[in-house]
Amino acid sequence: MRKNGRMAEGGDFWDGLAGRIANFNREAAGKSADTAEQERQRVLEEFPLSNWPELRLERYALGPAAYGGPRHSFCRLLEYGTNTFGSIRGGSAAKHIVFQHRTGEWRIVPSALRGLSVDEAWAEVRTEFVTAFAAATDGDYGRIDDLESLSYGQALTTKALAVYFPDDFLPIFSASHVRHFTALLGGRPHQYSSGVRTWRANRELLNLVRKAPEFEGWRLHEVMAFLYSFHDPRPKDRVIWKIAPGERAGLWDDCLSNRRIRIGWDEVGSLGQYESDQELKEALDQYWPRSTGGNLRLARQMLAFRDLESGDLIIANRGKSEVLAVGTVTDGYSYAPDVEKYRHTVGVDWDTSYAQFFDSPRHAWQQTLAKVPATLWQEIRHGRKTALAEAAEPVAGTDAELPDSVREVQSLLDHKGQVVLQGPPGTGKTRLALSVALAMAGRGDQIEAPPEERAAALAELSKVPGDAKAAHLTMATFHPSYGYEDFVEGFKPDLAATGAGLNLTMTDGLFRRVCAAAEEAPDETFLIVVDEINRGDLPRILGELITLLELDKRGSVYVTLPTSGRQQTVPKNVRIIGTMNSADRSVGHIDVAIRRRFAFLDVPPDLDVLDGEVEGLGLADFLEGLNAKLDQSFGPDHLLGQAYLLADDRPLATAEQLSHAFHHEIVPLVADYCLGQPELLRSVLGKLVDNRTGRVVQTNPQDLPGMLADEFANSASASEERASGESPGGWGGE
Repeated sequence: MRKNGRMAEGGDFWDGLAGRIANFNREAAGKSADTAEQERQRVLEEFPLSNWPELRLERYALGPAAYGGPRHSFCRLLEYGTNTFGSIRGGSAAKHIVFQHRTGEWRIVPSALRGLSVDEAWAEVRTEFVTAFAAATDGDYGRIDDLESLSYGQALTTKALAVYFPDDFLPIFSASHVRHFTALLGGRPHQYSSGVRTWRANRELLNLVRKAPEFEGWRLHEVMAFLYSFHDPRPKDRVIWKIAPGERAGLWDDCLSNRRIRIGWDEVGSLGQYESDQELKEALDQYWPRSTGGNLRLARQMLAFRDLESGDLIIANRGKSEVLAVGTVTDGYSYAPDVEKYRHTVGVDWDTSYAQFFDSPRHAWQQTLAKVPATLWQEIRHGRKTALAEAAEPVAGTDAELPDSVREVQSLLDHKGQVVLQGPPGTGKTRLALSVALAMAGRGDQIEAPPEERAAALAELSKVPGDAKAAHLTMATFHPSYGYEDFVEGFKPDLAATGAGLNLTMTDGLFRRVCAAAEEAPDETFLIVVDEINRGDLPRILGELITLLELDKRGSVYVTLPTSGRQQTVPKNVRIIGTMNSADRSVGHIDVAIRRRFAFLDVPPDLDVLDGEVEGLGLADFLEGLNAKLDQSFGPDHLLGQAYLLADDRPLATAEQLSHAFHHEIVPLVADYCLGQPELLRSVLGKLVDNRTGRVVQTNPQDLPGMLADEFANSASASEERASGESPGGWGGE
């Protein structure tokens, strides 16, 4: 279907386009385009097309020489020296196809080339670049699709083509962004699966732009700036990070005046050369072996720092109680070898109007890097000293700014219709499901509300209104005795009947009631949350309705229910979320026919919410150390979630609370994992297990935090070591 000659899918973009163009600062975009052209000319001067057939690998690749010596390899220029032209920053150096690792080892990404020497592999890659440039010169872009090695570096290749052929490509090099803008302008982005090269998708997007008379006479950089200004594909609710500018904020003056943020751990070299958090952890282990228990978490945080994008927010702090400023990332990660210390750098535009002190310390801010929960971000915004000149921002937690996890579940529900949240006990699977229920009902502001407010909102959603068949939120727990008659329909005793004998009547089950309510209110969403979904006999419970769960059969395909003979379909506005404890060994796997109709999402432990300590014991460090031992002994399905160390959604605060949680919740579960084997229990809890009895010793609550810190010393010493400044990275909270 077309609308004014354009695909209807892009209708929202074209509606009101003239008004957005009128409000667009095209003059500023033009100045930015001038800067981008200067950057492009620099690449042409240093790497003219005529030099490519003989280009040396050292002049092409990223590597230790490019970070600490000669500054301008081709890959370095494209990633770090031409950001205005179009960014490909972030992620690992693997996107450059061939690069030199910090060890001096040359790495080759395409598996087809790994049997070759590095010189032979580079010759193949260079030949493909030369072929691509020749094809672009001839206008034969289809030939580039056959160049297999370049497909491993599609963002780099597309940017290289745009540098040499600027009229043939938009300066947008992210495949997901290209798909987003293509859909926006009315194209068909579903065509651009992983098998379609980014350079081809880019040119398809360019064709859509050129068909729009509104952009006639615009420079391509101006079009790109307009698209990102009004239709940025990056999520509005990206994680906000707290980053300390050195120990006791010793780098703050430099960071503020030079509009940047810096962190240490310089010994590991540029973060761009690491392809995974495990690889970075191994590098950290070499320099700080005492803290190996905490280095994986640190590695993940450092890679998140590396991957910060323009527009992301960060908070600079001094100690555990002071906010120095809130910053907006303007320039991605770079490694600055000319700086004496703290070489990992990100460009930031700081806003000091957020400077403030908290009433009580935030213990998670002892670390250099920490996630900022939505509730704390809201508190910081409310506590700022002066109002921003710009319009008020939306309150965190509203429908405009839902948590990433909620958005992900919603996306899976839209795609599949039903989702199973699976993970170890205590990771918040049911809480996440109920948060999705609030978001679906337009109550996103209650997701991070105080417990009593959140509970009241959920109770309201669970209440059946008036003569309706079911509430918008219906909860159930499956178990071995739960059956088809409970979920779909069946004959049950009629308790209101009078007279002798047992009177049975046909009764609608939970699912039929929800479907009936959904049919009466087709514009509203009805959600069923099933706890312990794998503990029920799902084929028996669902029966013939298994087929109708598929979205393409919703509302159009009917089945005849065998018990009553009634016709049944599943409305399009019914959604199901199940939770499944991955550590539960007493039930079998969900069978294939049912698994195919559900999306599955892992819900791992969330250490970032444990921003507290008890008598010097960091709760996050304790749980991380315990889980490391559980993982080693039993595997990742047998970890413990953060809920064991929370009370009313806040970290435990007293030794008595910790003692109760440890002895009455954590120890029984760990003992169950160990199946009564004292040696196995001792491998997890160490000296906390009595050698004579094989049982966990009972302790005075005041002694327990110290004993746990001693037993899980890796994580505890990591925090202590960094707080004292022994680690060159600093552990800049204090």
